Amino acid sequence: MVALALDGVMTYDLACAVQAFRHGPDKTGEGRGFEMRTCGIRPGPVWTPNGFDLRVDYGLELLDEAEIVVVPGIGLPTLPPPPEVVDALRAAAERGATMVSICVGAFVLARAGLLDGRPATTHWAYCAEFAELFPAVRLDPGALYVDDGDVLTSAGLSAGLDLCLHLVRRELGAGFAAELARWNVTPPHREGGQAQYIPDALGRSGDGASGLAATMAWAAANPAVAPDVSALARHALMSERTFIRRFKAEVGATPRRWLEAQRTARARELLETTDLPVEVVAAQAGFGSVTALRTHLRAATGATPAGYRRSLRR
Repeated sequence: MVALALDGVMTYDLACAVQAFRHGPDKTGEGRGFEMRTCGIRPGPVWTPNGFDLRVDYGLELLDEAEIVVVPGIGLPTLPPPPEVVDALRAAAERGATMVSICVGAFVLARAGLLDGRPATTHWAYCAEFAELFPAVRLDPGALYVDDGDVLTSAGLSAGLDLCLHLVRRELGAGFAAELARWNVTPPHREGGQAQYIPDALGRSGDGASGLAATMAWAAANPAVAPDVSALARHALMSERTFIRRFKAEVGATPRRWLEAQRTARARELLETTDLPVEVVAAQAGFGSVTALRTHLRAATGATPAGYRRSLRR
């Protein structure tokens, strides 16, 4: 894996990738998943808008063999990147590398033509400019992140870490991703389809997402304790109708869909990390039956519980 630090790189975006892909969930700081290096256009200093410069030891030649290329955002995203950057990114994609952008790094991928005809997202504040510059991209201005297989894009700031954790989960499994999320003191899973907290959504909800935070943390820690949406509403001390309206406004998904995603994530973690019978996995994840577990797991992964477990233990 290679992160590309262009002049003007947003250090928070780069740090999200480093924290997720290079640092292991332990006190040593040693990675246990991906081998990650950072490059610039050439070895040497890289200017940042954050009050300090970075220094990288590698140039664009690192992209020649990278299996995953991560492009953090840059301070002036509407400016075209140098031609050699565009050529290197296109060559990496044509070779089969997975291309990932964080925040306004999507502008760089779009300049290389790698998002044409594809779904993608970026920071909500830049969506109008992005749509005007790149009409061939199927922009989703509200999504936290978009996984289109070999091309992944995220919204800004914390959504970048969400995307990185999603990629860890996709490549290394839910158990490792959950452990890494705990180390980073962040929720283990937010669906890409959840909404960015754009001003319109905050205006509708009044006090932002904080009013539901305790209930979401309670349910995410053990989905089995929240059997249905009414249980979530009771925990939040709201009527069910008010809770559903607030949840959709603040989170961008229905409570039922969100709860099903938490159950599926918990089931995947248990299948990966334990030998519990499938019936016990279904119960501990909050599914009412093995049939329900099988239906949701197949929708998320294309596999049955037994097949999913076998595929990870070959």
